[in-house]
Amino acid sequence: MADDDKTLFHQEMVDVVPLKRERRVALGGGSVDDRDSSLAERRQAAVSAPEADRNTLNDREAEPLDPWYVLEFKRPGVQNGVYRKLRQGRYDQEARLDMHRMTVRVARRELFDFVEQCFELGVRSALLIHGKGERKAERERSAVLKGHVDVWLREMPVVQAFHSAQPRHGGTGAVYLLLRKSDEQKRRNRERFLKGRVPSDS
Repeated sequence: MADDDKTLFHQEMVDVVPLKRERRVALGGGSVDDRDSSLAERRQAAVSAPEADRNTLNDREAEPLDPWYVLEFKRPGVQNGVYRKLRQGRYDQEARLDMHRMTVRVARRELFDFVEQCFELGVRSALLIHGKGERKAERERSAVLKGHVDVWLREMPVVQAFHSAQPRHGGTGAVYLLLRKSDEQKRRNRERFLKGRVPSDS
């Protein structure tokens, strides 16, 4: 801008008065620093908030069971031949969980997660080792754990049947599980069954 233009501009603007601004209101009733700290606190709370416990297993005390007591359970609809095969340990154990030296609290969580994962992965037969509690140091813990396992497995709808294992798999210190087929597994079985079949025109 030329000097003459600057001078002319200043002359024209001499009596101009700036408009009054209204005072801005701070949002949230606090300063920027307050808002920042509040946001940080909310974020921290969201990260550190405990995740809702999906575990539905009974957390009350269960009656301890004798080390030699045989665990057995079969839901209605499970064929006798299938249950007999399970009892005899004739199914391959596709997964196993060893619960030796676990507290009841830890065992409850581990058993729930184990069965849930087995079901999601399509595992049908698994082995759960809870121990007999024959040694003095383990007697109290294992006997209690065995009682809890008997209660917990009955509470899980995906567990179709269970039975204490054969001696070669841990005897009454372990249990065979038979799990329900997942929807994906049922779909695969249907496809395998229908493969090559020609539908009738009737």
